[in-house]
Amino acid sequence: MESGGIDHVLARARRGLQRLTAVQAYHAAQRGALLVDTRPEFQRAADGEIPGAIVVERNHLEWRLDPLSPHRIQEAAAHDIHWIVVCDEGYSSSLAAASLRLLGLARATDVIGGFQSWRDSGLPVVRTPVPTAPRRPGT
Repeated sequence: MESGGIDHVLARARRGLQRLTAVQAYHAAQRGALLVDTRPEFQRAADGEIPGAIVVERNHLEWRLDPLSPHRIQEAAAHDIHWIVVCDEGYSSSLAAASLRLLGLARATDVIGGFQSWRDSGLPVVRTPVPTAPRRPGT
C-alpha cells in the first residue's frame, strides 16, 4: 500500500467533513451539538477550556462516543448526534472526526483552527485551577 504521507491522509479525511469555523461551532452548540475537547491536560491547563465541552482523551474518543460501545459516555446514545471535535489547531480533530464517521456517526465534524481559533474569535474560555478530568465510561 502506497502512502502519500500525513498531508494526504489529512486531506482525504477532511473531504468527508463539513468543517465548522469556531463561530459556527459555537452556534451549533447553542442549538444542541456537543463539543468534544480532545486536547491533552497540559494544553487545557495552559490555554483554558471551552465551557460545556466534554473532555475526552483522543485515545479513548471512539470508545466513548460510539453508541454501541460498552465504554461510551451517557451522551453517546445514538448515531445521529452532532459531535464537534476540538483539538488545539484543527489537525488531529479532523482525523478524529473522520474516524467517528467510520463508526457511523455521520454528523461528526471538527473546528477549523481548533481551540486556537475558538479563543482568537473571542468565544468563551474558562480557566480553572485544575483542568477538567476526561470523561469516563457511563459518566
